[in-house]
Amino acid sequence: MFSKESCRNEIRAAIRQLSDRCLHSAAKWAGEQLVGIEQDPSHFTPSNTRFQRGSSSIRRRFSSTNESFSTPQLSLGFSQPPATPIPEEDEVVDGDLYLLAKSYFDCREYRRASHVLRDQMGKKSVFLRCYALYLAGEKRKEEEMIELEGSLGKSDAINRELVSLERELSALKRTGAVDSFGLYLYGVVLKEKGNESLARACLVESVNSYPWNWSAWSELQSLCTSIEILNSLNLNNHWMKEFFLASAYQELRMHSESLSKYEYLHGIFSFSNYIQAQTAKAKYSLREFDEVEIMFEDLLRNDPYRVEDMDMYSNVLYAKEACAALSYLAHKVFLTDKYRPESCCIIGNYYSLKGQHEKAVMYFRRALKLNKKYLSAWTLMGHEYVEMKNTTAAIDAYRRAVDINPCDYRAWYGLGQAYEMMGMPFYALHYFRKSIFFLPNDSRLWIAMAKCYQSEQLQMLEEAIKCYKRAANCGDTEGIALNQLAKLHQKLGRNEEAAFYFEKDLERMDAEGLEGPNMYEALIFLATHLKTNKKFDEAEVYCTRLLDYSGPEKEKAKRLLRGIRMAQTGFPSMDMEHFPL
Repeated sequence: MFSKESCRNEIRAAIRQLSDRCLHSAAKWAGEQLVGIEQDPSHFTPSNTRFQRGSSSIRRRFSSTNESFSTPQLSLGFSQPPATPIPEEDEVVDGDLYLLAKSYFDCREYRRASHVLRDQMGKKSVFLRCYALYLAGEKRKEEEMIELEGSLGKSDAINRELVSLERELSALKRTGAVDSFGLYLYGVVLKEKGNESLARACLVESVNSYPWNWSAWSELQSLCTSIEILNSLNLNNHWMKEFFLASAYQELRMHSESLSKYEYLHGIFSFSNYIQAQTAKAKYSLREFDEVEIMFEDLLRNDPYRVEDMDMYSNVLYAKEACAALSYLAHKVFLTDKYRPESCCIIGNYYSLKGQHEKAVMYFRRALKLNKKYLSAWTLMGHEYVEMKNTTAAIDAYRRAVDINPCDYRAWYGLGQAYEMMGMPFYALHYFRKSIFFLPNDSRLWIAMAKCYQSEQLQMLEEAIKCYKRAANCGDTEGIALNQLAKLHQKLGRNEEAAFYFEKDLERMDAEGLEGPNMYEALIFLATHLKTNKKFDEAEVYCTRLLDYSGPEKEKAKRLLRGIRMAQTGFPSMDMEHFPL
């Protein structure tokens, strides 16, 4: 069995190795998981343990949101793997040159770092040289994108080092002169060149030989665009695989499976902020906004300078129209690090909630200056352009989002909305279908497509009815689907079906304590329909409810009641409903 102590030792060794190879983001991720393991009380006193207060808050929160999180698990069900493999080191041969190159690398002088190691053939030096060359190409590509940018920052700039890197890494792989880190870099290069199948194979080989490099897992996840591809991967059993599957399931919108995996990992990583953030993301996708808000509040209490994932927290606050809380969050991240894409998106959301769409666009653009592939910024900027009625710019922004992630249903849905605004329903239908393909259980998408079928140009009412039925089956919380189904059946002369849906909608409104035009409309139709079918007692019940209204509703109810009573006395021809008072 895999104990917490062995897991802790492995991560400590991995952090040193990852940092030594300048894979700082992977080292940071590993460090967060290391501290996320419950610490041994014998080694920590109340004065020096970081989690004296925060951890209890996290544990309580997991217990309140999911009962199974409260049961601690002492181990994960994997057999004990060999100790963390220590890749072959080359310090004796080129240790001083490596230290100099690493210093250049950390100062972002990538070409100098690569040049220093030009004659070194140790695996460690080869990796750093190739990695520095790759980042030098990325840096130059970003510069060209700024210099040559087109509409909304779009340009055809490429990393010009990819061809030489692919040639060199391919030759090194054939001769066995590349380690797991080199395989990771080779996979990244192949992915950038569009050779996804070979990239997946290299990344699988990399994580199987060295499973602690989260950057390799992340690149592999981006290449798993379907559950079939994910299931086809030949991955060794290891607890890092569980992190990968949990994240991949979430990206593939398998939120229940993802939550189950994080619950499993919580047994060892009881105090992991990462796991709590990912759990909050999954619940956000399930639209459990109240729980998500509480979990993010806990995260900020335990890690007050955290910026990662806080843009999703701002989305929750935006959806709940919590302007004061969103203002506080925007000020907090601005003071922490205002030049982070997440910070810019949070501030953009704040201005959007206040209706200042031009300022919101400015901050989303700023986020994209910092990270051209920041998906949320493209999508949110598209939403702002829709609000500003600038459909051309909105379409451009959504298309950039789709280029980054073709599985992003929000961008496809945004494209559908934009084309619908332009009076092009056939184009809109195409994009609504794409969004539904990636998120088939969202009632909002089905309703949007149904409205498109109802448009004046199409008038495809039967297709609209099918979409509204799907929306109702997907848990339409706003009750739009039932009301529209009733109206469409009424329009088509199917009064029995219309009565069925009006009654269902009335039950929903009664359960939620709602009133308004939809309730009045349902009561009028049901009373009239039942009276026509000589179900006078039931019709009278609905008429009596209408008497509670004032104005024309009450007068309509009185006329219906008089007509019912005349019909009951045997004088249907004297139905007073048809006579003005």
